[in-house]
Amino acid sequence: MSADGNGGRETRRPRFAYIRWTILGLFVLAMVLNYLSRSVLGVAAPMVLSEQSISSEQYSWITSAFQLGVMFQPLVGYFLDGVGLRIGFAVCAILWSLITMAHIFAQGWMPFAGLRLALGLTEGSAQPAGQKLIAEWFPARERGFAGGVYNIGASFGAVFAPILVAWAVMMGSWRLAFVVAGVLGLVWVVAWIVWYRAPAAHRRLGVAERDLIEQGQEAELTARGKRASLAQLLRRRDLWGIALPRMLADPAWGMLAFWMPLYLMRVRGFDLKQLALFAWLPFLAADLGCLFGPAVVAYLQKRGVDLIDARRWAFSLGAVLMTAMTLVGLASNPYVALALLCVGGFAHQTLSVTVITMASDLFRRNEVATVAGFAGLAGNLGILIFTLVLGKLVDQVGYGPFFVMLGLLDLVGAALLWTLVRKRHVSAS
Repeated sequence: MSADGNGGRETRRPRFAYIRWTILGLFVLAMVLNYLSRSVLGVAAPMVLSEQSISSEQYSWITSAFQLGVMFQPLVGYFLDGVGLRIGFAVCAILWSLITMAHIFAQGWMPFAGLRLALGLTEGSAQPAGQKLIAEWFPARERGFAGGVYNIGASFGAVFAPILVAWAVMMGSWRLAFVVAGVLGLVWVVAWIVWYRAPAAHRRLGVAERDLIEQGQEAELTARGKRASLAQLLRRRDLWGIALPRMLADPAWGMLAFWMPLYLMRVRGFDLKQLALFAWLPFLAADLGCLFGPAVVAYLQKRGVDLIDARRWAFSLGAVLMTAMTLVGLASNPYVALALLCVGGFAHQTLSVTVITMASDLFRRNEVATVAGFAGLAGNLGILIFTLVLGKLVDQVGYGPFFVMLGLLDLVGAALLWTLVRKRHVSAS
C-alpha cells in the first residue's frame, strides 16, 4: 500500500527516525556536484585560456552564456512544480552530468560558450529544487537552517574544484576534471531515484515525523488549489522583493566562482599550487555564512522578532559585512586581499541563503520552485551584466572598481528587501 493512502499509510516500520535529514543530506551532495561541475572551468581558466588563445573578453562571453542558461530557472522551476522533484530533478542532473563531460571536446571560445549555455539551463534546477524540497519536507522553524545546510553544498563544490583541477593537471590534462565531475553526478542520480519520494509517498516516513512536518507548515501556504500563473506571480510585490536583492547580490558569487582564480594568478601572482592551497578558503568562509545567516534569524526569533523581519535583519547584517570587499583591490599584501575575499564569501552566503529561503516563507507549496526560479533568473541576470562589463573593462581599469561595486550593491538590496516584502501574519513555529 502506498504511503499516501489513508489509515494504512504506515505499512512498514521506519528504518530511520529522521527521514527529512537523510533527504536533505542527499540533496547537499547534489549541490556539491552541481557547483563542482560549474566551478571547474573557472579554476581551469588560466590553462584553458592560454592553451586555446581565448581573451578575457571572450572568456566573459563564455561565462555569460552560462548565466544566460541559468536565467531559464522560472521555466525549470515550473517544470519541477509540475513533474515533481524525484523525476524532474533526476532528469536535470543526468543532463548536466553529460554536458559537463562534453567539455573535453570543446575547442575555442564558441564551443565552450555553447556548452556553458546548456550547462546553465540544466544546473539552474538546483535552487528551485532546493526550495521546493525544504518547503515540502521541513516545518517553518527548520527551513532557514535546512536552507543554510543545502547551500553549504554550493560552497563545498567550489572548494573541491581547485583540488580536482590541480589533480587533473598533475595526471596530464585539465579535461580529466570535467570527466570526474560528470561521472560523479550520474552516480548520484541512482541514489536519488532509489531513496527520494515526496513526504506523502515515502514509505519510511514515520507518523511522528510526518505530523511534525505537517503541523509546522503555514496553513495558507499548504492549501491545495490551482497554481498561480506566471503572470499572476509576476504581479506579486513579494516576488520582486526577493528577486531584486538577488540580482544585486549574486555578482559577488560570480566573481568568486569564475573570476577569482584569474585574479589571484594574474594580479596577485599565485601559481597553480598556491591556487589549490588557498583558492578554496573564500568558499569555506561561505560555508560558515550559510550557517551564520539562519543562526541570526533563529536568535532574533527567540527574542520575539517576526520571521520575515528576522530574515531582513540577517540580510542587512550580511550587506554591512560585504562592504569589506571594497578594500580587496587596495590591499598591498595578496594574503590580506585573500582574507578580504573570505569575508566577502562569508557575508554573501549570510545574506544569500536568507533571501533564497524567503520563497518558501511567502509562497504556496505548488509555487515555490517557480518563484525561486524567478529569483534565480534575477540573480543570474545580475551576474551576466556584471560579467560582460568586467570582461570588457578589466584589462583597462583593473579589478579594483569592480570590488568596490560588489561591496556596495547589497546595501541597496537590503533597502529593497525592507521596502517590497510584506510580512505574513503567521507563526513560524
